[in-house]
Amino acid sequence: MTGAGLNLATAFEALAAADPDQVCLEFRHRSLTRGTVRDRAARIAGLLTAAGLGCFAPRERLEGWQRGQSTVGLFLHNGNEYLEAMLGSYAARCAPVNLNWRSTPEELAYLLVDSGAQALVYHRSLAAVLADALGQDRPAVLLEVDDDGDDAGGAPEPLLPGAVRYEDALAGATPAWLEGSPDDLYVLYTGGTTGRPKGTLWRQRDFVAGALGIRHRSVDEVLAGAGNGARLRALPAPPLIHGAAQWNAWSAWLGGGTVVIQSVVHHFDPFDVLDTVARHRVTSLQIVGDAFGRPLLDAVTARRPDLSSLRFVTSGGTALSPDVREGLRAALPGVTILDIMGSSESGRLAVATHASGRTGGFVPSGAATVVDDERVALLDLHDEAIGWLATTGPIPLGYLGDPDKTRATFPSIDGVRYTVPGDRARWRPDGTVEVLGREASVINTGGEKVFAEEVEAALKAHPAVLDALVVGRPHPVLGSEVCAVVAVRPGPPPTLDELRAVAGEHLSRYKLPRQLVVRDRVQRSPAGKPDYGWARSQLE
Repeated sequence: MTGAGLNLATAFEALAAADPDQVCLEFRHRSLTRGTVRDRAARIAGLLTAAGLGCFAPRERLEGWQRGQSTVGLFLHNGNEYLEAMLGSYAARCAPVNLNWRSTPEELAYLLVDSGAQALVYHRSLAAVLADALGQDRPAVLLEVDDDGDDAGGAPEPLLPGAVRYEDALAGATPAWLEGSPDDLYVLYTGGTTGRPKGTLWRQRDFVAGALGIRHRSVDEVLAGAGNGARLRALPAPPLIHGAAQWNAWSAWLGGGTVVIQSVVHHFDPFDVLDTVARHRVTSLQIVGDAFGRPLLDAVTARRPDLSSLRFVTSGGTALSPDVREGLRAALPGVTILDIMGSSESGRLAVATHASGRTGGFVPSGAATVVDDERVALLDLHDEAIGWLATTGPIPLGYLGDPDKTRATFPSIDGVRYTVPGDRARWRPDGTVEVLGREASVINTGGEKVFAEEVEAALKAHPAVLDALVVGRPHPVLGSEVCAVVAVRPGPPPTLDELRAVAGEHLSRYKLPRQLVVRDRVQRSPAGKPDYGWARSQLE
């Protein structure tokens, strides 16, 4: 292995060799040891290498937006197959890519072309969408995973042309495991909430340090620290198409722990998650904001399961609103509740403090900072101007196939390369950062900027509101007016005036919504990210 830093496949292989009998993955009736996972991943690697896939250009010859490795599309719900396919791809020196299982055929076709996927692993229940997206094209490897009866039911559909059943393919494969490099790619597609998804390219050495927060530079250091994590049992509840869930799982593996996956994977079922925590003695549960946190809080209150093993609940991708966070703290005494701020382009940026107030105060991680509007200078701690949240150090190389967006998102400031993912922020006098939200969700009303996430958090302080999205709508005088789409608890819905009164305790008057739409639910991605396009459509 060349260079300093970690390669994911090499690190896992060393862990498996050191203790092949330790259970590292639990899902439904399956309890898989490191040795078993290593063997199954090696068979996937054998299938990929036999098809001629792998590394075809060394990293040092490529620009930051170029890839020198074959890509493997994962069109899967959560399960052991997802993590096996990731590991097997790395062992073949290929790069797995996350494909959103809620994609339409048109959206999926774009992802397949943009990523250049030459192999695909997919769940049988998703075969029809995949068939429409592929058309007459067929990748070199096409593996179909059984849904274990979780799909629509009935007799299995015929395999897609050229496809092989996942378990049959593994049984007949010749295992392989190539020597990887710390420069091999980790690829993560953004959610596409502000445009078409983009493939973020990380060197694995940078990914391990910047996204996982693991500073080990050698396999020996991983092995030395693994014994301390043997009791770690992590349950990433979001879909593994979501970066935060992948990072949670890989952090557990490289830390010597076990990844636990809940039984219901086609949607978020809080009761199933709690049952899984209790049954498998989970120590760390990961969720995504209020979309997961609020139903989880209701389920804890309703069922009161045995959660004595639980030590941490972390929210990644979207911050918890203060009332949900405090509710979880009260319902789960002794459990630490953390909001972790990060993105596909930055890794971990900051961790929320519990006394941060409703607008969200975060303690910066590592080299996280705030840069000015033009992305040419750092803002001083005592400067109250709004800028961009940014960081440097181990960060991605760029966006796959897009040199212009790579240069814009990863600018050089005073000779240092930064990543500026798109979150607006400003320093607080106490050294924390107030994260205001994505620029794409800013509403310009009457010349004032309103950050949608700030208003959403204030609206969710009303006890009847389950979830909320805030968007702008054209206005003849103001330019745009602030509008809210909310989902409420059973019972009479709150009026616009009632919501404005509650939100007005935390916000200036110009930030309060002028229009209200009430729906049974607020539409979000499987990972809990807001669907602002849907919210705007409800106002029409």
